[in-house]
Amino acid sequence: MIKKFIGFYKPYKKLFVFDLIAAFIAALCDLVYPMMTRKLINDSIPNKNIRLIVVFAVVLLLIFIVKALCGYFMQYWGHVVGVRMQADMRRDVFKHLQRLPNKYFDNNKTGDIMSRIINDLMDISELAHHGPEDIFISIIMLIGSFIILCTINIPLTLIIFAFIPPIVIFTMFQRKRMNKAFLDTKVETGAVNANLQNSISGISISKAFVSHKSEEEKFEIGNRKFINARERAYKVMAEYFAGAGLGIDVLNYIGLIFGGIFTFVGIIDIGDYMAYMLYIRLFTEPIKKLINFMEQFQNGITGFERYMQIMNEEQEKDKEQAINLSNVKGEIEFKNIDFSYDGQDILKGFSIKIEQGKMLALVGHSGTGKTTICNLIPRFYDVKCGDILIDGKSIYDVSLNSLRSNIGIVQQEVFLFTGTIRDNILYGKNDATEEEILSAAKMANIHEFIENLPQGYDTYIGERGVKLSGGQKQRISIARVFLKNPSILILDEATSALDNATEHIIQESLKKLCKDRTTIVVAHRLSTIKNADEIVVIGNKGIIEKGTHKELIIKNGEYNKLQSIASI
Repeated sequence: MIKKFIGFYKPYKKLFVFDLIAAFIAALCDLVYPMMTRKLINDSIPNKNIRLIVVFAVVLLLIFIVKALCGYFMQYWGHVVGVRMQADMRRDVFKHLQRLPNKYFDNNKTGDIMSRIINDLMDISELAHHGPEDIFISIIMLIGSFIILCTINIPLTLIIFAFIPPIVIFTMFQRKRMNKAFLDTKVETGAVNANLQNSISGISISKAFVSHKSEEEKFEIGNRKFINARERAYKVMAEYFAGAGLGIDVLNYIGLIFGGIFTFVGIIDIGDYMAYMLYIRLFTEPIKKLINFMEQFQNGITGFERYMQIMNEEQEKDKEQAINLSNVKGEIEFKNIDFSYDGQDILKGFSIKIEQGKMLALVGHSGTGKTTICNLIPRFYDVKCGDILIDGKSIYDVSLNSLRSNIGIVQQEVFLFTGTIRDNILYGKNDATEEEILSAAKMANIHEFIENLPQGYDTYIGERGVKLSGGQKQRISIARVFLKNPSILILDEATSALDNATEHIIQESLKKLCKDRTTIVVAHRLSTIKNADEIVVIGNKGIIEKGTHKELIIKNGEYNKLQSIASI
């Protein structure tokens, strides 16, 4: 996983190298200061060498300017590297999500996915910038300090550095505990986001049912879990920082006491003692950096783990030699289809053939698999066994893009994207001309309504089209299917949620849309499918009966019962 993480540096390796060079120069600047202090105290000041003092003053000033410039470069360009890596990861995960099967989204909450893409990647970005930089500076400072201090007095240096390994061991011991604590926190953060997103999306329902109290209680349960997870993380962090802080204080204590003793007995002089204290201060800073890095590392690496969980999800795939589905006539055949979902059998041995340009209607009680049949054609889900053919070609032998580009879907629950009316119609064909957009809207009986809006086709419709009525949203969804101009059309209870007047308008649009296309209709209102070429009644065990409206009425079977229920 670390190797995968490092791979994201590759496009920015030059910038990253320059960042490390700047860090190296800044570390050298810090190492020079105690050496110059030692020289001033031991030589220049006692000998009243004013010229050397002035030279030191000028050199120190230049060193501080160089250090400031390096600091600016690291702060700006270092963060730029992190942000660009974050953007690359976000782009990759978004592309990956677009190609994941529907089942993944059935089993994962939107808020949790968003938390991984936004919150977790922000932590990864910080790790990408600060992590290598802090480690590099810390190593330079520790090695440089050790070498320079050894030139002053080896025994005292060894005494001081002997206390560093226990700090490192303590850090490594706490790492696993911090990893679990931070992972738990991220999981609960995702759950809170999911609950919040769900509650905000359904705010109108919450108000309608006066269920504010219930929503608040559900949110508080998730919020409490988040607090508990965060408190556990902070407890581990407190133990970690307190223990590491004690280790650093002991280093200062050792330097102060043992350095004082060595100075008192004449092993080192006062200038050496001052240099020791400054270098101890210097290499305690990188130790602090390493301690802080551990928190940052756990935040970032647990975020990257969650990112990789999404990236490791298997995408929808074409066969190696998948062909493009072109010049589609629209003949569809289901051959002995078995399909189950979450261990429950939905279809068993289902077979049916739909002739080119004909309309097939699917009716039956809820839960019998009507919508499932529709979802299998564009391969939103894959069958367990059997095959589905379009113009004699298996849908599993053709590319997904070519398959879905030949299928238009109008559903009961219309989803419109945040944006303008034009944006949403253009989903049918991104490169459509203005004339094609207007023509599609006219065919969907929505053009006149749009023209009367203040901004016309550029009217902002709000999140999920909240500013539009159900019928207006449905007609926009029909307009984008007109623009797509598919050979196969699926209407999944497209008018069942509309009032009679609006349904009549929509039905007029759908008649135009269905003309010369192979159409599958899932209908709740049986009055809308009387003119279907074939009606299939679906039950829990598959097809109960099929025929035209008249034929099924004469049979006086299940269809007639549904007709009676629908007319009540």
